[in-house]
Amino acid sequence: MLSIVLAALTGHVFSVGAVPLLPRQDSNASAFCTSSDLNYKLSSITGPVKAYNAPGSGQTGWDLSIDDSSAGHKQNITGFGAAITDATVVSMNSLNSTLLNDVLTNLMTSSGANFALMRHTIGSSDLSPAPAYTYDDAGGNVDTSLSSFNLGDSGNAMAKFIANLRSINSDLQVLGSPWSAPAWMKVNDALDESGVDNVLSDQYSTSDQPDYSEPFAQYFVKYLQAYEALGAHIDAITIQNEPLNNASGLPTMFVAGYEEGHLIQDHVAPALQNASLQTSIWAYDHNTDHATYPEHVLSVANASVDTVAWHCYASNVNWTVLTEFHDDNPGVSQYMTECYTPPIEVSATSTNWSQAADFTIGPLQNWAEGVIAWTLSTDSDAGPHLSGGCSNCFGLVTVNDASDYEFTMAYYLIAQFSKFMPKGSTVLDGSGSYEDVQSVASLNPDGTRSVVILNKKQEELYLRLNTTGGESWSGAIPSNSIVTWVLPSGS
Repeated sequence: MLSIVLAALTGHVFSVGAVPLLPRQDSNASAFCTSSDLNYKLSSITGPVKAYNAPGSGQTGWDLSIDDSSAGHKQNITGFGAAITDATVVSMNSLNSTLLNDVLTNLMTSSGANFALMRHTIGSSDLSPAPAYTYDDAGGNVDTSLSSFNLGDSGNAMAKFIANLRSINSDLQVLGSPWSAPAWMKVNDALDESGVDNVLSDQYSTSDQPDYSEPFAQYFVKYLQAYEALGAHIDAITIQNEPLNNASGLPTMFVAGYEEGHLIQDHVAPALQNASLQTSIWAYDHNTDHATYPEHVLSVANASVDTVAWHCYASNVNWTVLTEFHDDNPGVSQYMTECYTPPIEVSATSTNWSQAADFTIGPLQNWAEGVIAWTLSTDSDAGPHLSGGCSNCFGLVTVNDASDYEFTMAYYLIAQFSKFMPKGSTVLDGSGSYEDVQSVASLNPDGTRSVVILNKKQEELYLRLNTTGGESWSGAIPSNSIVTWVLPSGS
């Protein structure tokens, strides 16, 4: 974790009225900023100077140190992105072809956000038009042979959309997650009507019902093969979104930790292997307040699972849970795979503007290899969505009509990371962040270093950065802003 420490607390009190040294702007260093009022939107601003300068009048001085030596290397970054829901596909496909190409280029290439990690919904989620569906509803009949399996219009549109993204960014990694198994596989025989007996009918949850563990596993095989046939390779799956969510009104399904472990180890993993599918399986896909859940999964399925997915919806989200998990399971990868992006007040003094930066920087500081927002896009009414779904999830892009879309605050905030910390970058260690000022740094594949600084204070900061390699950099960080410094290769 990186260190940004208020000077007065460390004893290094800067003279606010001091005259800084004559700056030497390094032509290879740059800075980019997004501000709470969106006057800056990934905008180029004055970069840092290679000198340990004092703050100027009206500035508060802060110190930051990063370990850019090999000893400071932490996790590798896979990428950043958002969820592809039915709402995403419907809203994006409503754009005319010119604007669709424009927005996808902005999202998926280095000319824009350079997103390289997406999560898609397998069947209905709360951000789907009614009625709820899976890929094998079979008219409500039991279909153990999966002879009624069909992607349908929504599934085909989803797969083709993902294939299009892959054609734009060949490095894209895609995770798939279902909100429920087909209703006929469940004890309550329902997708979203009731939370009672809302479990898979298997030997791990019931003793007096049919065991549909094998059809459940084959459901994933058929889905992966159908997507592959449409050019939409899926790199990883979780077998259940939010397995501890048992709510009615939208598709959900409760899966216990030991049950998930056995379903993966004894059924899903062998089914994928027998079908020669290279898709990996990630555990959990839920909140940080039940960290024992993925431990239970790994205790059963450690031979088949090497990655854990986390969400942000714990009442008091604490990303240090990921560091604690890493310390106990150093060989297991971790990702933040869902956090919704509500409407943001855009003003110079707003307090909620940094939400997407908060759920990106916290996981990165604590061993996450990637971050995925909920959701990529919606229409101007945050839809389409089911009646029991999120009516306030606007995502990174809002599509107003066929000829108009706009990027939301969340797009710019996440792009402050994704654009400058490409796939293959390495997160760098340091001392810890402090309250309303947070930071994370990376060593990038081209040797440059990116330092993202989030300043939630109502005052401009003058940041002084020291590296283990012996460099010093100084520069201003505007109030209520997020700034990315891109530094040249170290000596």
